[in-house]
Amino acid sequence: MSPRRWTIKELLEVTADYLEKKEIDRPRLCAEILLCHQLKINRVKLYLAFDQPLNEREVSGYRSLIKRRLNREPIQHITGVQEFWSMEFIVGPQVLIPRPESELLVEQVISLYKAGGQTEESGPTVLDLGTGSGALAVSLARELGGASLWASDISPDALDIAGKNVKRHGVEDRIQFIHGDLWQPFKEKTFTFDFIISNPPYIAIEDYDSLPPEVRDYEPRLALDGHNQGMFYIEKIIMEGADYLNPGGWLLIEMDPVQTSKALELMEQGNCYGEKRRIRDYSRNYRVVMSQKAVVS
Repeated sequence: MSPRRWTIKELLEVTADYLEKKEIDRPRLCAEILLCHQLKINRVKLYLAFDQPLNEREVSGYRSLIKRRLNREPIQHITGVQEFWSMEFIVGPQVLIPRPESELLVEQVISLYKAGGQTEESGPTVLDLGTGSGALAVSLARELGGASLWASDISPDALDIAGKNVKRHGVEDRIQFIHGDLWQPFKEKTFTFDFIISNPPYIAIEDYDSLPPEVRDYEPRLALDGHNQGMFYIEKIIMEGADYLNPGGWLLIEMDPVQTSKALELMEQGNCYGEKRRIRDYSRNYRVVMSQKAVVS
């Protein structure tokens, strides 16, 4: 008996039902994305070809991709890319997968910069502290044409991925990479910045084992584990960050909503920071805490 000839529509329907029974998140979308990846087409072309029959090689390859997803491997690792700020970024086990919430950091820097009334020729200096995939730095390089950007990370493998993304989006002449742990590589230099942004590890150690397997088992622990109450890196960034800001410069940090009040309290200590605020994400949860370095008259 010859093997069944599946059409795209039939295979998607069967696969989506199967994924739903296996409690895979957004099963229909998952089925579509992985079939697009297998066939090397976009979703528009997929919809226009619902009646197209698939050959045995295509179906076999697709089944291999579905098996990986059933093992709870993130769909972004299977396809090798994640969309962020309307661009595709290379991702893998070396870096945290960029989340939509992190776009708030990009939005806020752009808004603050425009509110400052600066011209593009005198663009800001920006540090992306713990750059990971480089998504934040690349997005700002594309939006702020006159900006000078630095991107740092403790992981050489992460910096390698970030470098590929910088080249992918044509901003390699705009971003300088620095290897090191938080502020360590800047201590012997005279770097100061108009904006410092960071999406640091902020998962509380006590919550780590309860993370979804897609996160816990596949994404780098180095980019997730914020130790006790998830505040270890957040506190370090806040307590030392003002040393690396120009007067009037801004520090912006992404974190868990429950950590934002404590972060604001830390910013109250000393006289380094002036205006402080926290920003809600699109789910109406506080997600970004930001503060401006005080200007000494």
